[in-house]
Amino acid sequence: MRPNSIQHKGTWPTHIIAALKGISALDEQTAKKGSVAEERYQKSYPFHPELTEVFYSKWSSGIERFQKTRGVLRTFALALREAVKWDESPLVGPAVFLSAPKTQGLSEAARELVSIADTIVSDGAATRWTGILETELECARQVEQESVGLKLREIEQAAMATFLHSQPTGRSAKTRDLMLLVGPCRPDKIEYEKGLMRWARKSYWLDDQNLPTKEGELPSDWKLGNRPNLNQMQSAAAATIDDAIVKARLEEDIRNLKALTAGASAAGVKVHTLPTKPKDIEDDGLFHYAVMPPSAASESGKPSSEAKRFLDETTGSNKPRVHRNAVILLTPSRDGLTAAEARVRDAMAWQLVRDELTPTTDEEKQQKGAIDVARMQTLKINIDKAREKVPDAIRQAYCIVVTVSEKDEPHAFKLSISDQNHFETIKSDPRSRVRDTAITADALLPDGPYNLWQDGDKSRRVKDLAGAFAQLPHLPKMLKSSAIVETLVEGCLQGSFVLKVTRPDRSFRTWWRDRPDEAALADPSLELVLPEHAELADVLAKLLSSGSLPGLWAGEEITAQSLLDYFNGKHTVEVDRGSYKESVNVPKASQEAIELAIRNAVAAGHVWLLSGPSSLWAEEVPQGILTPAAKLRVPPDNIAPAALLPATLPNAWKNDSTNAAAIATALSHQSGLTLPWKNVASAISAALTGRFLSLSDDSGDWPCDFAMASKAKFTIVKSAGGSATGGDPAGGGYQGPSGLGLGSVSEQHGVRAVSQLEAFELQELGEAVATLLEIKNKCDAPLTFSIQIDFGDAQHKPAPEIVTEMNECLGNIKDGLELT
Repeated sequence: MRPNSIQHKGTWPTHIIAALKGISALDEQTAKKGSVAEERYQKSYPFHPELTEVFYSKWSSGIERFQKTRGVLRTFALALREAVKWDESPLVGPAVFLSAPKTQGLSEAARELVSIADTIVSDGAATRWTGILETELECARQVEQESVGLKLREIEQAAMATFLHSQPTGRSAKTRDLMLLVGPCRPDKIEYEKGLMRWARKSYWLDDQNLPTKEGELPSDWKLGNRPNLNQMQSAAAATIDDAIVKARLEEDIRNLKALTAGASAAGVKVHTLPTKPKDIEDDGLFHYAVMPPSAASESGKPSSEAKRFLDETTGSNKPRVHRNAVILLTPSRDGLTAAEARVRDAMAWQLVRDELTPTTDEEKQQKGAIDVARMQTLKINIDKAREKVPDAIRQAYCIVVTVSEKDEPHAFKLSISDQNHFETIKSDPRSRVRDTAITADALLPDGPYNLWQDGDKSRRVKDLAGAFAQLPHLPKMLKSSAIVETLVEGCLQGSFVLKVTRPDRSFRTWWRDRPDEAALADPSLELVLPEHAELADVLAKLLSSGSLPGLWAGEEITAQSLLDYFNGKHTVEVDRGSYKESVNVPKASQEAIELAIRNAVAAGHVWLLSGPSSLWAEEVPQGILTPAAKLRVPPDNIAPAALLPATLPNAWKNDSTNAAAIATALSHQSGLTLPWKNVASAISAALTGRFLSLSDDSGDWPCDFAMASKAKFTIVKSAGGSATGGDPAGGGYQGPSGLGLGSVSEQHGVRAVSQLEAFELQELGEAVATLLEIKNKCDAPLTFSIQIDFGDAQHKPAPEIVTEMNECLGNIKDGLELT
């Protein structure tokens, strides 16, 4: 609208329709009235009828100094004289009372209205509206600046409209009134409502009695007054809180915020929360993670002097920190710290407001009156929101990591804060150079990527290798120094190098393909020796087993001399590394150490020794037996008891009688090697236990050593019918269920499996029956199962009641199956 528009009545409908279109978008009731609303607005044109109604119904009737007609006309004249220069609204509305855009203070018309409103006395006192209205208009401007859809000062208009509706004191505007008065500007409804909500939450002088308790709702009534609302009270309370108290509360909240340290301790890191002195972080080579106090606030690329002091010093500038590469500091940014302090101050201020509004004594109850339940509910919402904002503000503030760079300089960089805890974010940031995965043992050797060895080094102390990652800035930061030691132990187990402890008397212990004990790992003299420069104090006996050492066993037999050659200090072997093969040196071992290893390996049953006529296994090796030509073989197979029977070992038997020496000789002849006595004796004992054999009446003692083997005599076990069964439960003399003799294996032209089974093996046989039957169905041959149960022997007779109880159990399996 322009001033000369009033002279062209034919253009009025265009302006009125434009205004009503904006109002109808906000107010459904106006949209339904249609032509009636249009007629009303045309009669009032160019003035907004709702605005003139406020002046006539509220100002003229309730304020003595405001004359009904002359007062309204004078007010509009003052307003339009200035507003015509900038107001583009289609109607004269509340915008005309605003000052020109980008100017401070009240317009002349607004000052006139304020001076009139100031004359109103309520409860014995007048309201000073100038400060109130200026404060609310400034708050409205802030809301408009934060919004992307409010361009025509809509919230300022709403604030002015609320002021007009709040006269005389105690009156108020409805939400619909604000929609009607601002509607001609055609604001986006959603953006306008959001702006009103933000103004209601930020306002100092809006009566908060009618503020909704739920987020996203608009107040039902809008009223400005001289009673400060909760926001104003909170702002005033915040100004009274000493900075030192805010800082103290902030440090307490930082200390209690687990998100800053979560996951660090579980990763094996030593955690420090708000350390006060550099010495609080030990210089011990372990990984340290510190959440620094606010005084250490830094910026990206600019670590604070306090943060640098914690990295560089321990107890003072004359005590520099050695393990600087094992320390990571988390500090706040300066801007983030300011924001966090503001959040803490807000939360504390809301608490003070609650204390102020809550009477604690009868006298206070009389002074403060009854508690406004709605207001206290709103206060509780504000307190909860303020509390919730503090942890997030602290999380966002602590976004600067200070640590040592690869160039050995203090380095500060900014983290991108997300829902992930800070320590995990730091670990995943490549600028931290933190490594929590294991490194390979080969990486710690001279040809590895970390350059830990000097030219000519033959050995390095383990503590120096482990500590190097905490000291040298070009190395990654290892979370667990113990993991480095474990890597070295793993390399020792793989044979990549030798671990060695030297005693004070210069004697030493070594470990190769073996794990050092805890005492050795804790010994500061423990060193890693390259295999080509190492000499073993001893060789683990189990390493002599076939398949334990690469390249040692080509078949089932080696000589003692080949073992000496293997450990002569010049031997290399090819080791399979998966995708490639590597040539590895075998450390040197003396002849005495090798011979001791052979003796121990034979005694432990790891290898079988053949030297001349001697055959030894799982027994001590006498002096003089072991020579370079002696042969080492894989341990002999167990001999089945049935292999001792005449049918399979006829050369050992004569007239159904034999002795242990004959059995040993026959078995050795049969195998082509002199079998060790321990192997033969174990087979004989098993045959006796399984009743394949029995001791002759004229036998010597059993068991016995080989020297007395010829005195230990045996016969075949006889069945009740007098025939030899040889431990065969289905042999001659045994009658099957049909009463027919089963005969011998040769008579039946079949094959038979005979063995003494342990209880668990019998269970496994039962589980395998189904599979055996499936295999049997592939041919027409019958498959039968016979069983013999022996309970007790000549020295241990079972009690009759025990036999009866066992027979009851057997009878449940099959009728007639019983012990007799």
